[in-house]
Amino acid sequence: MEMAIGTAEIAARRGEVPVGAIIVDTASGRVVANCGNQMVGRNDPTAHAEMLAIRAAGNMIGSQRLVDCDIYVTLEPCPMCAAAISLARIRRLYFGAYDAKGGGVEYGARIFDQTSCHHRPEIYGGLQERKSAVLLKNFFENRR
Repeated sequence: MEMAIGTAEIAARRGEVPVGAIIVDTASGRVVANCGNQMVGRNDPTAHAEMLAIRAAGNMIGSQRLVDCDIYVTLEPCPMCAAAISLARIRRLYFGAYDAKGGGVEYGARIFDQTSCHHRPEIYGGLQERKSAVLLKNFFENRR
């Protein structure tokens, strides 16, 4: 999670909402993706850290199925990212801050609880929650 937070800090310095995502291949122990938000830089509303990390990990591993992978994210994934995590068959989701407004896991759409959900990862929320939340809070306070 420390690596994801570091990546989120880098995203903030680029003017992006500070969210970082790391994907680890648990079979080898390797980090196969390390991405921060790039929506502003790419002019792409889908360039969330999780989406970029899933794409990078799939390319690195050579498969659209990331069954031996875990994802670490600094913020509860939104519905789009939660759906992508499901479709990628990621084994475990670890996240930092909860997102009452835009979350798609514990809040909002609760993607993994839907009958249409293909795969539900093991979910562990609140890891280094305070550190992740403070990073987001400070970013938005400085932009006002």
